[in-house]
Amino acid sequence: MYADFDTVISLVFNWNMVIVMVSCSAFGLFVGAVPGLSATMATAILVPITFFMEPVPAIAAIVTTAAMAIFASDIPAALIRIPGTAASAAYIGDLNALTLQGRVGRALGISVVASAIGGLFGSAVLMLAAPQLAEVSLNFTSFEYFWLALLGLSAAVMLGSGSLLKSLMSLLFGLMIATVGMDTTIGHPRFTFGFATLLDGVAFVPALIGVFAIPELVRTFVNRERTPPAAPVGNPFRMFDGLAAVLWRYKANLFRGSVIGTTVGILPGAGSDIASWISYAVSKRFSKQPELYGKGSEESLVDACSANNSALSGAYVPATVFGIPGDSITAIVIGVLYMKGLNPGPLVFINKPNEVMAIFVTFFLANILIVPFGLLAIAQASQVLRVPKLMLAPLILGFCVVGAYSINAAASGIIIMLVLGLFAYLMEENGFPVAPLILGLVMGPLVERNLVTSLIKADGAPLVFVERPIAAGLALLVCVVWAVPAVMRLKKGRMT
Repeated sequence: MYADFDTVISLVFNWNMVIVMVSCSAFGLFVGAVPGLSATMATAILVPITFFMEPVPAIAAIVTTAAMAIFASDIPAALIRIPGTAASAAYIGDLNALTLQGRVGRALGISVVASAIGGLFGSAVLMLAAPQLAEVSLNFTSFEYFWLALLGLSAAVMLGSGSLLKSLMSLLFGLMIATVGMDTTIGHPRFTFGFATLLDGVAFVPALIGVFAIPELVRTFVNRERTPPAAPVGNPFRMFDGLAAVLWRYKANLFRGSVIGTTVGILPGAGSDIASWISYAVSKRFSKQPELYGKGSEESLVDACSANNSALSGAYVPATVFGIPGDSITAIVIGVLYMKGLNPGPLVFINKPNEVMAIFVTFFLANILIVPFGLLAIAQASQVLRVPKLMLAPLILGFCVVGAYSINAAASGIIIMLVLGLFAYLMEENGFPVAPLILGLVMGPLVERNLVTSLIKADGAPLVFVERPIAAGLALLVCVVWAVPAVMRLKKGRMT
C-alpha cells in the first residue's frame, strides 16, 4: 500500500473532519454514559447520516462514536453500578468499590487513560498488520475465502458468551435470513413469498437498526424506574493526581491488556466485552493481590480498560483485509464501506490507499480525543445520568424510523426494522445472543458464494478444498475450533 501522505493529511485534517469528530465524540459519550444505550446502537443510528458524508468522515464518525461510547460506559458503572455497555461489566465491582471508597476520580482517571493507551496500541497494530495481511490475502482464492468465512462463523459461535446451542441457533437464523432474495449463482428468487421488495434480500441497515436499537427501546420502557441516583463526581481535574505513578507501576499490565484486547478483537465475533473479561481473568490469575479483585483493584482496571478499547481497533483488521466483521460494530462499518465504494478486501489497499490510510489515522485521533472529551464527560456525568431514558426513547425511535426509511425510501425498511427488532427482543429475553444473527446475515452470502464457486471449480472432487496450503491450514483451524468445546466438555465430564 503506497499512500500519498499529503493527500492523507488533506483528507483528515480539515474543518469538515473536525466538526464530524467533535460532534460524534459528544454523541458517543452521551450514549455510552446512559445505561442501556450501547455503542452498537449508537453506530447503527449513525448509518443513515453517513449517506450524506464522504467515505473518510463517514468511517471516522463511526470509529469516534464507538471509541467514546466504549469508554463512557465506565462512567455509569462507577457512579450507579450499571454499565453503559457490556464491555464494562467485567470490572464494574472494582469501579464501584473505588467510588464507595471516595476514589471515583482515581477510578475514572485510570479508565480514561488506560482506554486511550489501549486504543492507540490497537490502532498501531491495525496500521502495521492490515497492509501486510492484505498482501498475503491477494493469493487467496474462493477455497481460502470459504474456509476463512467458515472459521469466522465458527469462532463467533464458540467464543460468544452464553449457551453454545443458543448462539448456534441465532447464527442459523441469521444465515436463513441471508438466503432471502435472488440466488447468488442463477438468479432464482428464494423465500420472497411474492413480495418484490424482498428480491434484493433483507435490507441490511434496517435489520441492523432493528436488531440493536429496538430491543433497547423496549427494555427502556419496561425498566423505566430502575436507575438509582448517581454518586457525586467531585473535581474531575484532580483525578490525574498520582495517576502517572499508578500507570508506571502497572506498565506491564497496560501492555498485556492491550495485547490481549487486540488479539481477541481480531477474532471474528469476540469483541470488546469478551476481551475485557479475558484480560480481567488473566490479570487476576497473575496478580500478587488477587484478593483485591472485585473490591477496588486498580490493577484490574488497568488491564481490562486497556483491553476493551484495543479490541475495538483489532476488530478492524479482519474487517478491512477480508471483509469479515470482528464484532457487531465492524459489521456496521463493513456495510458503510460497501455503500461508499470502499469494498473491504485486499484490493481496497491497492485501489484506495489514501482513503484507507486516512481512516487508520482517524483511529489515532479518536483515541487521543478520549482524554480531553472523557474529562468533560466525567465532569458532566451526574447531569447526564439524571436524564430519564424514557424521555430519550421517542427521539431515538424517530431516528430509527427515518434511518430505516431512508435506505430505499420505502416503508418496507421500517417493517423489516420493527419485525426483526421485536424478534431480537424476544431472543435476548430468552438468553439468545443477537450478534451471531447479524454475523450470519453479513457473512451468509460470502459463505454461499465461495462455496458454490469452489464446488464448480472442484467438479465433484472434495479434496480440492484442502489441496492449497493456506486452505488446508484454515480447514485445520476450523476443525480445531469445532473440536475444542467437545474436548472441554469431555474433560469436564471426567473430572466430575
